[in-house]
Amino acid sequence: MRLGTVFHEGKVKVVAALDDETLMDLDRAAELARYETDTFTSMQKVIDQGDYGLEMATHLLRRANRRTVIRVEEVTFLPPLMPVQFRDCLVFEEHLKNSFAQAGRLSGRRFEIPQVWYDQPIYYKGNRMSFVGHGADVIWPAYSEHLDIELELAAVIGRHGKDIRPEEAADYIFGYTILNDFSARDAQMAEMAGQLGPAKGKDFDTGNALGPFILTADEVGHPVALRMEARVNGEIWGGGTSADMHHDFGAILAHVSASETIWPGEVIGSGTVGTGCGLETGRRLAPGDVVELEIEKIGVLRNRIVRPE
Repeated sequence: MRLGTVFHEGKVKVVAALDDETLMDLDRAAELARYETDTFTSMQKVIDQGDYGLEMATHLLRRANRRTVIRVEEVTFLPPLMPVQFRDCLVFEEHLKNSFAQAGRLSGRRFEIPQVWYDQPIYYKGNRMSFVGHGADVIWPAYSEHLDIELELAAVIGRHGKDIRPEEAADYIFGYTILNDFSARDAQMAEMAGQLGPAKGKDFDTGNALGPFILTADEVGHPVALRMEARVNGEIWGGGTSADMHHDFGAILAHVSASETIWPGEVIGSGTVGTGCGLETGRRLAPGDVVELEIEKIGVLRNRIVRPE
């Protein structure tokens, strides 16, 4: 099941994708089915309901009728949810090798993958308030001359937990979505020399795009293996598969939850798949570019780059 959040006829609605052209308004469907529930008034409430929320949604999908159907062109997509917490990892070795090679050429410094990267998942906590959805404009930060994309798979946490074992991690994942962690590369390279961050290299309004849907975890295996592709103005920039994660989401959740509680509604990015950003291959975004990130079974996350004059 693919679940999303949209704005339609003056209201924010939780929807399920019937196909690539049509959506079901789940709250309207629940009302017509005479369910006395507010579960489908927000994605966070669906997640908080756990298996019960998904069972209700599945039942409603089987009873789809024209009074609950919305066409995709009638809606504005919002982020599937605004994360209660956002972490972003760095677990694709090819991406790191390619990026270090290019960063070395640009900066004149030598970069090598540290041993700690192989020993444990590396992550930072990002700006959970900066998210936009499918179709939204991404505003180029005024302090940067080098904006880049990042093609990532993101896990949405469905249960709170602490000290989770890797083999238990799949039980804590509600689903998966597409993340574009836009990066101001010039700011990032400057600040990372200070051995703290990233900060303004990642931290600006509209800097994270999420969506268009959350693919529920029951639709994929664990560890998750989905094809990924990045396109700019229709040209393929790169991509790969989430099967190439050096640390899978089991290892990531085990590390993140060590002596720390994770909560329903958190989003954890995989980091960029190999060749999933322009830095790796010497490409750069320009104002007006249309970026499309596609992940198998989830869909296409599309955003336009706007640089204010």
